[in-house]
Amino acid sequence: MISRRNFIVTTGLAATAVLAAPSFAFSMNKKEIGLQLYTLRDELPKDVKATLEKVSKAGYTNVETYGFSIKEQFWGLTPKELKKILDDYNLKAVSGHYNLGSFLYDGDKTELLASIEAAKILKSEFLTVPWVDEPFRRSIKDYKKIASRLNEAALLCQNSGLKLAYHNHDFEFQKYDGKTGYQVLLDQTDKDLVFFELDLYWVIYSGNDPVKLFNENPGRFKMWHVKDRDKVNPALNTEVGNGTIDFKTLFKEAKQSGMLHFFVEQENNFAVNSFESIQKSCNFISKNLI
Repeated sequence: MISRRNFIVTTGLAATAVLAAPSFAFSMNKKEIGLQLYTLRDELPKDVKATLEKVSKAGYTNVETYGFSIKEQFWGLTPKELKKILDDYNLKAVSGHYNLGSFLYDGDKTELLASIEAAKILKSEFLTVPWVDEPFRRSIKDYKKIASRLNEAALLCQNSGLKLAYHNHDFEFQKYDGKTGYQVLLDQTDKDLVFFELDLYWVIYSGNDPVKLFNENPGRFKMWHVKDRDKVNPALNTEVGNGTIDFKTLFKEAKQSGMLHFFVEQENNFAVNSFESIQKSCNFISKNLI
């Protein structure tokens, strides 16, 4: 146990170091770079271990999982087996995308409870809802029902030491009688229980401004998806720093957003292959954004 005197001495030395070298203060607060593993969806099922080794070597320290199901688990691996591989390469699964089965539509908790257990084994911080099927998001009433389910799931997550987040695409910004589905989710969910993972690409693609969302809903966007928009075809992704999105301006608003973690994601249009693309994105972020 550290004594009070040693604590004062230690913190005093740290403060002196910060004054002597301001860059040290920045490095203490430097955010880790995460990768949404869906980027490597063609490689992971073939060889999880080799793929995650390359993720680590590229400079990533955090990952966000995807694709869990009760039957298939994670690409044929149990959560415990996946956790062991992540540990071997010093990777942390701070979040995961879990589809939750039919819970959002009919309240069946089977897949939700299994997802919570998997996320606990991985020692994740967030369980993230990645998608809502089209038949269940056609009206304000539908979005109110989704918000209610998110509140319910968030309570279950909280009881298990997890936080619930919702990840957007562009469809949430469609308006119904002048109001977007996304605004319904922000308004109708418990601010202390339900958080948001803002996909910056999809917000901008939909014609909206992430900074406006940050200012109107400060602190609610605990995670970001960072993927760039191709200069020639805006419907395609590109490596971070190689497209049209002004990430430098957005990263200056991280505090207003409440951002704790961010994940590079690239769904298509890889420079040469997905591994080279994640390396280029990581290099740009480490040199220019954090």
